[in-house]
Amino acid sequence: MSSNSTGKIFTVTTFGASHATALGAIVDGCPAGLKLSKEDIQEELNKRRPGTSQITTSRDEKDKVEILSGIFNGKTDGTPITAVIYNRDQRSKNYDNLINKPRPGHGDFAWYEKYTNYDYRGGGRGSGRVTIGHVIGGAVSKKLLEQHNITTTAHVTQIKDIKIEKEYTLEEIKENIQQNNVRCADKQKAIQMENAILDAKKEGNSLGGVVEIIIDNLPVGLGQPVFDKIDGDLAKALMNIGAVKGVEIGLGFKSASLTGRQMNDEYYMDEGKIKTKTNNAGGVIGGMTNGMPLVIRIAVKPTPSISFKQDTINLQTRQNDTIQIEGRHDPCICPRVTTVAESACNIVIADHMIRAGFIHPDNIEK
Repeated sequence: MSSNSTGKIFTVTTFGASHATALGAIVDGCPAGLKLSKEDIQEELNKRRPGTSQITTSRDEKDKVEILSGIFNGKTDGTPITAVIYNRDQRSKNYDNLINKPRPGHGDFAWYEKYTNYDYRGGGRGSGRVTIGHVIGGAVSKKLLEQHNITTTAHVTQIKDIKIEKEYTLEEIKENIQQNNVRCADKQKAIQMENAILDAKKEGNSLGGVVEIIIDNLPVGLGQPVFDKIDGDLAKALMNIGAVKGVEIGLGFKSASLTGRQMNDEYYMDEGKIKTKTNNAGGVIGGMTNGMPLVIRIAVKPTPSISFKQDTINLQTRQNDTIQIEGRHDPCICPRVTTVAESACNIVIADHMIRAGFIHPDNIEK
């Protein structure tokens, strides 16, 4: 039995597969009274959809969303919000040579061994295309969080060994990432990153990188201090994105090389508000938000679908074999992961905002 739902009060259940008829999500627990339109969801989907530049897959999906329930007279009505997107440009024949041959770097082998009846076309339910459901849930939660001026911004800070070296304000990041395909705040590094991705694409290869997420204007005290820590729930949500292989909060792994004197964030008063002089903890202390920006970084692996001939096995004969992957694939998924990462975080934050009482569970006007 697989889990297709996330959240405790604000829940998102996703459905569909890469080459199935459709994909989508059911968002339950959203309070009534929230102004929400198809366009709000479409705006977020447009950010992650394929075929938008040379550094994404050429699969031409428009990802036009249809709302089946949960909205009445332009507002949520407190019932489950169901949204669906139909697949239009799948080419299942490209995967005929993959029958019984698990692709290196993909989940094919584990899926087959666990379920046997496995949809191998484009990875089936394990495809990155399934993150459409994440983005639908993220779009609804984003609208909820906007009522409290909470913003979530993800940007690419590294592709392979090309890294951002400057520090940028949140406003600079928001503005700069709109001006390049990589969604990188450093315009010069963005050019280098895009060139590196295109070079890998020409070779039939792929690249990984790092995406940073900044959540701003959070209240103090979100999260439970033992088993439902806010950073624990966020890390789980982000690790549940297929390509993510690591998560760090604040200074993360760098904190292992520091002393307590270097690591601790000291407090001070700023016009009646308690703040910290530094933000090494990344906005989380004791498993709860402390009012500072919540800063997370995720390591995103290179896209496993590459054009080189690779060794594999035949699952039926249990003999050694080879495989060469065809089809249309992203040479680097970091730029598109930014939207999925924002969505995953927004779902967690919205759920905790309702659980903590900052958002009324029945009606946002109460």
